[in-house]
Formats: sequence, C-alpha cells, structure tokens
Amino acid sequence: MNYKLIVQYDGTNYAGWQIQENAVTIQQKITDAIKILTKENINLIGSGRTDAGVHAIGQVANFRCENELDIYRFRHSLNAMLPKDISITDMKIADENFHARYDARKRSYIYLISKIKSPFYNLYSWQYHETIDVLKLNKLSDKLSGVHDFTAFARKNTETENKTCEIFQIRWRESKELLLFFIEADRFLHGMVRTIVGTILRACKNNENEEYLFDILNSRDREAAGEAVPAKGLFLYKVKY
Repeated sequence: MNYKLIVQYDGTNYAGWQIQENAVTIQQKITDAIKILTKENINLIGSGRTDAGVHAIGQVANFRCENELDIYRFRHSLNAMLPKDISITDMKIADENFHARYDARKRSYIYLISKIKSPFYNLYSWQYHETIDVLKLNKLSDKLSGVHDFTAFARKNTETENKTCEIFQIRWRESKELLLFFIEADRFLHGMVRTIVGTILRACKNNENEEYLFDILNSRDREAAGEAVPAKGLFLYKVKY
C-alpha cells in the first residue's frame, strides 16, 4: 500500500527536511515514528527538501507499507508520537505509482516580512525596516516569470546541474503589519527563494529598473544577486500534482 501524507512543521529547531548524519530533521522524526507503528523499515519520500529553519504548511510525502492501515487511527497515533512542531494534517491511500517528489508539477512558497516589531511574528517572519513599494516590487518580480536559468539565485554548492526553472506566479501583497511574497514554480534550486526575495528587496531599495533582474539572470553569477533573507520567514505552502 502507498500512503500520501500532508505535513506541517515549524522548522525552527530542525536542520531541514532531509535526513542527515548528526542532525535532527523532520524526515527522520516522521520516519522513526512510522517505523515504530508499522514495525516495517519504510522509506519516507518528500516532495522536496526544505533548508534548516524553513517551515511547511503543505509538505507532501509518501511511504509504502506491506499491511493495510486504518488511516484514521494510524494518523492519530502518528501525531501522538510526533513532537508538537510536526503534524500530519491529512493521510490517504495513493495510487501505487505515486511519488511525492517526481510526480509534483508545481510547488509554491510564501515568505513573510513583518513591518513592525511583534513577539507574535518573531519566529515566523523577518522584520524589515526599509520603505516598501509593493507596486515596484511586483514590477521587478515580473521579470522573473517564465523559464530562466537561475544559477545566479542558487547556492554555489548546489549539486543540481540543470539550473533551469519555470516560474508560473510571483507576486507581493501588503497588509498593515505584514508583507507577503508568493512564488510558484515547477522546481526550486537550493536557496533560490530566499535569494530572490533578498535581491528584489535590494533592487527596490536602490531604485533599480526592471532590467536589473535580467542582468542578474544573464550573469549566472551568485555574487551578482542579493543576500538571502533569513530562513524563518519561509514556508513551503503547497504542492500540486
């Protein structure tokens, strides 16, 4: 049987999603709990890796199990075993060939920026003090829509050889206290979203024109892009299949 999970987590205390040696990760916590409940050596597959400190609202994962599970009871037991900062919000039987990573067609992230100092936003947003022009931010962001080589926006040690991604949606929204950045693409490179956010904010602050983002893309040089914003404001929002 192949089971699909929707996972939410607060990434503050974890070294990211993926299992690593000598580090506490979300994938490890869930895998260990499932192994105890099923008494099987399962392989938990995530839709994508999130870095240390990054959160998730709609991470998708799947695992295969020899025995058929009572989904309601199993999800309840699994959540009881998991720490408070990890939750399985949904669980269902998937097609036997479903693969959480390879079958994903679109992934979206949100990044939260707080315009005020608030103890309630501290863990899940980055406080930003500069003047915000949402119209300008959106005009700059439009230049990143479509298919591009995002080498300049990825970490230098990114293992993936293919740096081409297609961005379907990218936009900013503002409320009284928060600024929200939304991005949806077919795939993301290591550190790409946080670098995009930092670069667009820098461009807006320095009053760069819209061609500025094109110049960075064409440079394929990480040094040309801006500094990545902190992980704590980033959420894996949704995965579409």
